[in-house]
Amino acid sequence: MQEVDGNGWVELADGSRRWGRFGAAGLLLYATDVTGSGHVLLQHRAGWTHMGGTWGIPGGARNRDETPLEAAVREFCEEVSGDLGEYTVLGRHEQDLSVWRYDTFLLRVPALTPFRPGNSESKEIRWVQVDAAENLPLLPAFRSAWPHLSADLRSATA
Repeated sequence: MQEVDGNGWVELADGSRRWGRFGAAGLLLYATDVTGSGHVLLQHRAGWTHMGGTWGIPGGARNRDETPLEAAVREFCEEVSGDLGEYTVLGRHEQDLSVWRYDTFLLRVPALTPFRPGNSESKEIRWVQVDAAENLPLLPAFRSAWPHLSADLRSATA
């Protein structure tokens, strides 16, 4: 069994804190509907969580012995109920803050597979049209990464 040693806060030079002693990672799933419109799978964070009530992607702390992709898939499976199944990695976005890093993996899945919350950290799991995602109250770090993520999605799926 894998040792769970990544939980904990890291303090940045500006005094802000990030979750994950060895960094963190998450999955941004992408699929198209029958009309070809692109959607991403987003997580509505439960009110009791850090930045609760906002929308982001399933993800969390990376353990010492995990690759960022292994951590992102593990966190997805903890927070989301449903079969991830087959996927293609379209890209990776790194937010590197020197002492802490968040890796977002852009994954293409074959269909808008139904998912639901897998634990109490998720209030809701929903497919959202790519063009409508920015209209939600996004987690601030996700909102600042969204222009890069959406551009990478558009480029990888063009």
